Formats: sequence, structure tokens, C-alpha cells
Amino acid sequence: MNSKNKDMKKALLGLLLFTSFATFAQEDLQEEKVKHSEVKINAFNLILFKSIDVSYEYLIDSESSIGASVLINLRDTDSGEDIYYNEKLAITPYYRRYFSSKYAWGFFLEAFGMYNVQDDVYEEYNYNMISDQYEYTTSDETSSNLAFGMAVGGKFVSKKGFLFEVFGGVGRNIIQSNEKIGSEFVPRLGATFGWRF
Repeated sequence: MNSKNKDMKKALLGLLLFTSFATFAQEDLQEEKVKHSEVKINAFNLILFKSIDVSYEYLIDSESSIGASVLINLRDTDSGEDIYYNEKLAITPYYRRYFSSKYAWGFFLEAFGMYNVQDDVYEEYNYNMISDQYEYTTSDETSSNLAFGMAVGGKFVSKKGFLFEVFGGVGRNIIQSNEKIGSEFVPRLGATFGWRF
């Protein structure tokens, strides 16, 4: 009876070890299948503001990520369009925190920093008393700025990796090289499409 108990204990211990090993192996395989990188293009900025805005995001874990966006404004400064970004260039590193049971999916909060370059082209007619004529002058000035801000949004990812996200937020320029033309606030807006790989 004692030997049968010993054999049974050995078998049970062996089964327990095998089950534990199989569980850890399965978790390792599942972790390997998780995709950690995303590339995205902001269709909202491209269509509405004539700006190319591309991003890369690295998923740290299921609840957090870091990334960076680069925006290049293609709008001609003297085009006379009503809707435009003041920024000619913006480089935006960010950190996101996700609030969902799915992996880096759903509602998120974002904290960001932004280096941006703004320019302003304006034209004036000034009266010259000596020549008794109006003179036409133009000015083209730039301001290099550093902003910090927050945004909120949502991200949705298909099983094969296609993703769509929307977000909106605002930042404040803390440092400006030319306060005369630098705006106080900067927008952070997007409706992006991309791929998780």
C-alpha cells in the first residue's frame, strides 16, 4: 500500500510539473505572438490641413506605449486659405496609457511634448512721407517653440493588424524664440490609419 501511494505521489508530481511546464510554454508562445510596433499616417491632417503627419509607436505592454509623430505642413504660407496650422514642422514624442482589457486597444490618455516651428508671412502698405507714396513691404518671420500638452482618444485594431485611431488634445508653448508670432497653444488632432506588426 505504501509503494502504491509513493507511485501515485510520483505520478501526481510528474503530472503537476508537466502541466506547469506546458502552461509556461503556452504563455511564452502567446507573448511571442504579441506585436509591439505600429506605423501610422494621419489622414485628418492630410485632407483638412494639407500636412503630412506620420507616427511610430512602440507598445511597452498591454496598458502603455511610447511613440513619436513628425508633421510637415505642405500649405503655402501666402495661399490665403482660411484653415491651416501655424506650424510648418512639428516633432511630437508622446506616452500613452490604455484603459481596456485588450492589448493596447480602446480608450487612452496621452501626454506629449512638441518641438514646433511656426512662421508668419505678412504684407503691409506703409506711407512714406518723404516720397509721398505708399510702399509695399513683406515680412517672413519664424519662431521655434517647445510645448507640452495632453490628448485623449481611442484605438481599434483588427485581428490582422490594421488599426484606426482618433484623438484630440491641446498643448501650450512654454518656450518661444519669437513671442511676436509664436502662438500660445498648439493643437494635437488626428484620425489615423496604420498597421501593427
